[in-house]
Amino acid sequence: MKFDLDTAWKDTTSLLTRNLGLLAVIAGVFFFIPYAGIAIALPGMGELETAQASGNVDAMMAAVTDLYKTYWWAFLIIAILQGIGLLSMLALVRRRANPTVGEALSTGLRSVPSYIAAQLLQTALIAIIAALLVGIGAVTGVSALAALGGIIAFVVICYVVVKLSLAAPIIAIEGELNPVKVLRRSWALTRGNSVRLFFFYLLLLVAFIVLSAVISLVLGLAFAFAGEQAALFGDAVVSGIVNAAMIIAMVCVMAAVHTQLSRFASHGTPGAED
Repeated sequence: MKFDLDTAWKDTTSLLTRNLGLLAVIAGVFFFIPYAGIAIALPGMGELETAQASGNVDAMMAAVTDLYKTYWWAFLIIAILQGIGLLSMLALVRRRANPTVGEALSTGLRSVPSYIAAQLLQTALIAIIAALLVGIGAVTGVSALAALGGIIAFVVICYVVVKLSLAAPIIAIEGELNPVKVLRRSWALTRGNSVRLFFFYLLLLVAFIVLSAVISLVLGLAFAFAGEQAALFGDAVVSGIVNAAMIIAMVCVMAAVHTQLSRFASHGTPGAED
């Protein structure tokens, strides 16, 4: 059976409607507060905002590098917190035992080491693919081959990301804690539906980017009239809200996709080979 985009969207909206209140609370604690807090509290964020506004790519990259070098520990803590929050939200919306918020948070805390390990394995795989495909073209010294290698690397990386996109729900919903088995399970579940999943994710991403850009523009202008400090504060708050909203939507999408593909697998009707 093939992945049905309409069914996935209906399941996503159903999960969102039923669980919005609890998801918003968890997203607020684990995503909005850390994201907005770090944007307001870290001194380097002002320089980064200035670099972004200038349009100077070199200055922006330098500001990002300096920020991560100086405050790597803060970003590490936030990454762990957000991993716990993501897994907790997934456990909350799809665990068959209907867990309480406390039980869902416990699942997130217990599962986050496996999630981090799976993410590191995925990142390593993507880095190896990029290095091989881009490097082969680069060593020839032919710019056309290097460009072609970059294009192929991008396509392959998109494919790998889609194939491994169900790692988090497999950990949080199925309870699998072995990171290698998690990635294998995700690869197997998405078999035969990678292209459909890619376009489903792409459509949602484009829609969210457009919507968040409009919201950020409108609210950003409102804060800008109150002065420079208010504008910086407003940007942090708006970015935090947009980030939390994106996570809530992403959780429901991943849970809906996982449910549909798991149903296919349980019936022994996976799609054809990709």
